[in-house]
Amino acid sequence: LRIYRYLLLKAIITMISVLPIAAICTLAAASPSRTGGVSRPPLKTHSGLTNLRAASGIANRLRDRVMKVKASDSAPSEVPSSVAEVGGTAPMGKYWDPVGFTDVVRDPNQLKRFREAEITHGRLGMLGALGWLVQENFHPLFGGQIDGPAVDHFQKITSLYPSFWIPVLSAIAVAELGRARIGWKEPVGTKPGTTQTNLFELREDYQPGNIGLDPLGVMPKDAQAAIDIQNKELNNGRLAMLALAGFMAQELVNGKPILENLNEMLNGPTAA
Repeated sequence: LRIYRYLLLKAIITMISVLPIAAICTLAAASPSRTGGVSRPPLKTHSGLTNLRAASGIANRLRDRVMKVKASDSAPSEVPSSVAEVGGTAPMGKYWDPVGFTDVVRDPNQLKRFREAEITHGRLGMLGALGWLVQENFHPLFGGQIDGPAVDHFQKITSLYPSFWIPVLSAIAVAELGRARIGWKEPVGTKPGTTQTNLFELREDYQPGNIGLDPLGVMPKDAQAAIDIQNKELNNGRLAMLALAGFMAQELVNGKPILENLNEMLNGPTAA
């Protein structure tokens, strides 16, 4: 029964991610395209409104869940302190679990892996959001041939310089291997008294996201100040992941760089 509930939760999370973007794309597609002066045939707008209603319903259920968790303001006993004590800030309450992962997943190690994934993707999101804006406005690499909306840059680089990805993927592999050796148990042997292996198991003393990299020395020694820094990183990472999803959706809709879209929104189409 738990595995079915878990799969249902995964499906709900996927819907939360997809429905708002699908609604934006559908509504945008119903209006004439401003790219190249070519008008797309109008679509039925009721499908976009239906998606918006569905997304609104999910948002309301998430709000109710947040209020319920905020009222209790405490985590289940199975949740590791590295997960329960970090990530929840006002107005969401100290303990933040809007979709109820901890109602289904009781394995402390798996919850730590969820937090590890969130921190890692949040860091990539912050780097990606910054890189997205910089690359669209400053691109000296490749002789300036890679231009335009960043959503198309991967395809352009692949077509012009396919070997470029070899050193990039190699660097990613080295970084991921280093992170795995710090946070993960050796994937050999078995747990004492069982036939289960250590595959995908985090070390007991490993704090999610803490790979010992602090070149600027910004992590304070005080425990509460350290939690505040971690909360800031998590919240900014969450925002950056949403921002990147918005960047991609917007550029797929009208094919214009993000800052050009922002300029048009602030000053009107003629100012672009």
